Amino acid sequence: QLVESGGGLVQAGGSLRLSCAASGPTFTRYAMGWFRQAPGKEREFVGGVGWDSSTFYADSVKGRITISRDNTKNTVYLQMNSLKPEDTAVYFCAAKAGVPGFVPDGYDYWGQGTQVTVSS
Repeated sequence: QLVESGGGLVQAGGSLRLSCAASGPTFTRYAMGWFRQAPGKEREFVGGVGWDSSTFYADSVKGRITISRDNTKNTVYLQMNSLKPEDTAVYFCAAKAGVPGFVPDGYDYWGQGTQVTVSS
């Protein structure tokens, strides 16, 4: 089970840190991904972190986000800085075996999502 938190309303240029808490004893074996979905748009890859803490970011957010994981807490974080109105979306975390994937297919587990709204 994955549970996201930390979403909310923020002004453009602000920051947010999202958390994704995972339950289960095998968290360390999974790669974790962050995706987002804006109204009327497809779910898109934001970034991911491997079991070895290697990270991957989408070009659209590279330089503005940092993904990390704390295996002692079974938690993955998405730190977002310099937020823009176009970052407004529901943000999801997901887990998959192997390396992080860039598409939603292949992820085995999903959280319920947390809303991020960036006002101009």
